Amino acid sequence: MANLKDLRNRIGSVKSTQKITSAMKMVAAAKLRRAQEEAEAARPYAERMDRMLGGLAQSVGNLPGAPKLLTGTGRDDVHLLLVATADRGLCGNFNSSILRAARRKTLDLIENGKTVNIFCVGRKSSDFLRREFETLIVERVTGIDRPRLEYAAAGRIAAQVLEMYDAGEFDVCTVFFNRFKSALTQITTAQQLIPFPIPEEAETIEPGAEAVGAVYEYEPSESEILADLLPRNLGMQIFRALLENQASEHGSRMTAMDSATRNAGEMIDGLTLVYNRTRQAVITKELIEIVSGAEAL
Repeated sequence: MANLKDLRNRIGSVKSTQKITSAMKMVAAAKLRRAQEEAEAARPYAERMDRMLGGLAQSVGNLPGAPKLLTGTGRDDVHLLLVATADRGLCGNFNSSILRAARRKTLDLIENGKTVNIFCVGRKSSDFLRREFETLIVERVTGIDRPRLEYAAAGRIAAQVLEMYDAGEFDVCTVFFNRFKSALTQITTAQQLIPFPIPEEAETIEPGAEAVGAVYEYEPSESEILADLLPRNLGMQIFRALLENQASEHGSRMTAMDSATRNAGEMIDGLTLVYNRTRQAVITKELIEIVSGAEAL
């Protein structure tokens, strides 16, 4: 049985840990509000741009002279996986869920005879993936959210990806991130960035039904618009993924620190009960020794 001093030290240590986790929870909650607003504000623009480019891509995707970002290289032999995680831990399963998905995808591609390159965004992705895929990592980027996540950081990553694509270093690029749904729920997402995924054709209109919708004429041509907007869309989609990740990270950290604070409180209660029982046993033993000594006289 532990002595009273050890129990006091342990209770004090758990109380100190509880103060830290409680403070981290409050900081994460404060950051979550702004991060959630930024992520939700970016969604409409990114979705509308994606939808507009999808409509253009359907009309010019198979035509000669279409942008390379749309048509691709004609192969899918080399894949670039853009794995976006946080720089820090203590945020529940936020990092691990992304890394598990990226690891499964990597192993599946290798098993199918594909070549895989990994672009790590965030220290945790690099630390984890280098244990098993050190030779596959071609780029590492950290500290993109310091002091604040801005579009310029996503633009630099997009520029590096485009430079690698133009150099013929990969055929398909996919980004892995967590889409924010709530502080308790984040959805692990793998989104193809290059080539731009052309949406499936709309459902066939039944005979006799009239098509409802506007007819658009573009100036300049659709191909020229796509050539200009597809690189911008790449940067926007990466920025959106980073914003979703940022909100998911703070939400997951707030939830994890809340659980840790409550668990520390339960541990303190249990240790205090053990301490009181041990102290009572020590006092009882001393009283018995005193009484026994007095009776012996």
